[in-house]
Amino acid sequence: MQKNSILFVVVSAFTIFIWYFFLTPQKKQPYQQFEQPRNVSADLNSYEVKNTDLNKNVIDDISKEEQITVKTEQYKVILTNRGAAVLNWSIKEKDGKWVDLVFPESAPAMANFPGSIYKITAKSNKKIVFEYSSIEGWKITKTYNFSDFYMHNLNISIEKAKRTVLPHIELEWGPGLGTDNKELKENISLTRVLAYTEAKPNKLKKLKTSSEIASIHKWTAIDNRYFLVAFIPEKPVDFDKITPLRLDKNHPYSVTLTAKVPQDINKKSYSIDFYIGPKGYTYLKTYNLGLEKTVDFGFFGILGKTAFAVLAFFHKITRNYGWAIMILAVAIQILVFPLTLKSFKSTAAMKRIQPIIKDIQTKYKDNPQRLQAEMLNVYRTQKANPLSGCLPMLLQLPIFWAFFTMLRNAYELRNEGWILWIKDLSTSDQFMHLGFFNLNLLPLIMGIGMFLQQRMTAVTSDPMQKRIMYIMPVVFTFMFWSFPSGLVLYWLTNSIISMIEQYFTIKKNATYIKHV
Repeated sequence: MQKNSILFVVVSAFTIFIWYFFLTPQKKQPYQQFEQPRNVSADLNSYEVKNTDLNKNVIDDISKEEQITVKTEQYKVILTNRGAAVLNWSIKEKDGKWVDLVFPESAPAMANFPGSIYKITAKSNKKIVFEYSSIEGWKITKTYNFSDFYMHNLNISIEKAKRTVLPHIELEWGPGLGTDNKELKENISLTRVLAYTEAKPNKLKKLKTSSEIASIHKWTAIDNRYFLVAFIPEKPVDFDKITPLRLDKNHPYSVTLTAKVPQDINKKSYSIDFYIGPKGYTYLKTYNLGLEKTVDFGFFGILGKTAFAVLAFFHKITRNYGWAIMILAVAIQILVFPLTLKSFKSTAAMKRIQPIIKDIQTKYKDNPQRLQAEMLNVYRTQKANPLSGCLPMLLQLPIFWAFFTMLRNAYELRNEGWILWIKDLSTSDQFMHLGFFNLNLLPLIMGIGMFLQQRMTAVTSDPMQKRIMYIMPVVFTFMFWSFPSGLVLYWLTNSIISMIEQYFTIKKNATYIKHV
C-alpha cells in the first residue's frame, strides 16, 4: 500500500540523517588552527631531534641557520638548512588563496638529522643542494630538484671517508597534513597513511599503527580530503619499512619511510620522487602511478567515478560545473524515465482508486481476509502497485550516495561556483550570514519544491500518513542544510523534473478509471 512507500521514504531519510550526523567521522578539535601565516623563525626552537643516530653531543649553532624560499605560480616553499628540511609548503588554489600543507607542530618535514646545520652548496628555483659532514666521518648530501608543478625529486647521498658506521636514512611527514581553515574540523579524522603495492594487481592499503615492508610498495603517502603528499622511491627495495604513527585519536598521523644503509659500502644514493599538491583525480591519473586511487569515491566507487567522468564531459561543454550538474541530473532522469513513468502511472492509479479502497475498507472492516482479497483485486484490475513508487527512489539512492561522495572529495569541484552567491559547489551555499547562523537558500528552495510535490502526489486519506508526507520536506531541508550546494542543486533539479513529469502523468490519467 501507499503506507509502504511512505515508510520507505521515512526510513531512507532517517538512515541518511543518522549516517551523516552520527556515523561519519566525528568533528574533533583541530590539531592546530591558524589564520595568519606563521613566523617560521619563531618555530625553529620547538621541534624535536627526530633521528637518534645523530651525535647527541653535537648541536650546531642556531645562528648559522638559513632559510631559502622557492616560489612558482603553483606553490611556494620555505626550506631550512637545519636538517635540510621543509618548514613551509604552500599550494595556490583556484581562488588565489594559499594553503600550507605543513602544520607548525610538524615542522620541519623531510628532515635528516634535524639538529644539524647543513652547508648550502647550490641554490636556484630549480635545485637546492645541502651538505653536512659529521665528526664521525660520514657525509650526507641532499638535493631538492623542483618542477613547475607538484611532482619533484629528492636525492639523498651518504658516504664515509673512514671506517665508521653509516646512520640510517629517514623521510618523514607529519604529524598531520595541512589544509584550509574550513576543512580543519574534520582534518584529523580524514588524515590517512596509505601505501600502494608494487606487484599487480596493485592494491591501496590504509595503514594504521603497524609497520609495513617498504620494498613491496610502489609509493607511500599521507593525505586528507583534498591534499596529498606521496613518496615514490626510484628503487623501492632500497627502503626497509613504512611506519605510521599516531599519538591518539585526537592527533593526526605521521608517516616515516626508513632505509638502513648497508655498512659494507662507502657510498649509497637514494632517489625519491615526491608529490606535494592537490588530489585532483584527472591530474593524478596522468602520472600513471595509481595516485588517483587516493581520491575516495566511497562505497559506490564505480558509480562515483562514472558520474565524475560524465560531469567532466559536460563541464568541457558548459565550462561551469553547476550547469554540468544540472545536465547530468536531466540525463539520469532520462535513463530512469521508463521506471519513473511506470511509478507515476501507478501513483495516479492509486490516487484514483482511493474512494474505492475506502469503501472496501468500510464494507469489510470485520472480515480481514475478504478485505485483503478485494483490495488485491482492485490493485490488479486498476494496474496499481502500491510498492512501485519505491523503485525509482531505490535506484536513485546509490546514485545519490555516489554523487555526494564525489562532490565532497573531488578536488576539481573545490572552489568551483555556479551562479550568483554559489561560489563553491563542494560546500553549503551560505547565501547570508546572520550572526552565527548561515542562511542556505538552495535547501529552502528544495524543501518548498518537495512540499509542492507531496501535495501533487498525495494519495492517502489517512491523516497520520498525510502529516508524515508533509513532514518529509522539513526533514529533507534540515538534512540537506549543510550538504554541498552541488548535491542540493542536483537533488533540486531532480525534484523539478519529477514534478513536471508527475504533473503531465497525473493530468493525463486523472479522468481515466476502469470499472472494478
